[in-house]
Amino acid sequence: QVQLEESGGGWVQAGGSLRLSCAASGRTLRMLAMGWFRKAPGKEREAVASISQSGAIIYYADSVRGRFTISRDNAKNMVYLQMNSLKPEDTAVYYCAADLVARTLVSGGPSNWGQGTQVTVSS
Repeated sequence: QVQLEESGGGWVQAGGSLRLSCAASGRTLRMLAMGWFRKAPGKEREAVASISQSGAIIYYADSVRGRFTISRDNAKNMVYLQMNSLKPEDTAVYYCAADLVARTLVSGGPSNWGQGTQVTVSS
């Protein structure tokens, strides 16, 4: 299938920024819709952002719209999540995900997942 590995998580003060990266291997990224999910303690897994294979269709959760930007570089097999104006409620483990069907990157059922990277936003 595809192997996904996230990086770029860490600790940041509220109002700060982080950029998460997801490196894909095993198949060409252009075939896959990509997305980011997050899981906070006591919360259900949440679709944060997704981007279609062509990049033409982008989804953001209401909670992050205007603050987060998803992008992809198919030539480098990379997907990014630029997170600005971070809030404590953004604290979660963030997971990169991929699927051939773009809508699964919104519904929560992609076929491939990374291991997750912790993002902690302090107040």
